[in-house]
Amino acid sequence: MRSSLVIGLSFVAALILSVVPMPAPFDAGRPMWLAMVVAYWVMALPHRVGLLAAWVAGLATDVLFGELFGQNALVLVMVAWLVLLLYQRIRRFPLWQQSLVMLPVLGIAQMVSLWLSSLVGNRPPTLLYLRPALVSTVLWPWVFTVLRLLRRRFHVL
Repeated sequence: MRSSLVIGLSFVAALILSVVPMPAPFDAGRPMWLAMVVAYWVMALPHRVGLLAAWVAGLATDVLFGELFGQNALVLVMVAWLVLLLYQRIRRFPLWQQSLVMLPVLGIAQMVSLWLSSLVGNRPPTLLYLRPALVSTVLWPWVFTVLRLLRRRFHVL
């Protein structure tokens, strides 16, 4: 029960970080907090956190941002699926290599999100839309370390 609470609270914290106000120049590079949290928990506990958790977190994001229902859910499910495919390899890599693996995973997620947004007419397609993936890649070692400390501190299994 306590371990499910820790996982759930980390998802809530990621949602909160996703809406915290940022200065205008930095807002375009807002990290993909929820995608990183989903990727961590899928990699650390694939038997507990998987596609369903990513789908629910994505639907919560859609409701929070008022976007097309299912858009972020699809993107987060894709992130979880890619990490599930690679988690046995990624876990063995040092953090800097994990970051390099997360770059294409998060980049693909951003490109799918851009494609879905442009289909409904919300955003013009531009490659600057990849900035959050780059920022998230740089932040991955710290997010991984903090979540691993939480997992060990609260004995999340």
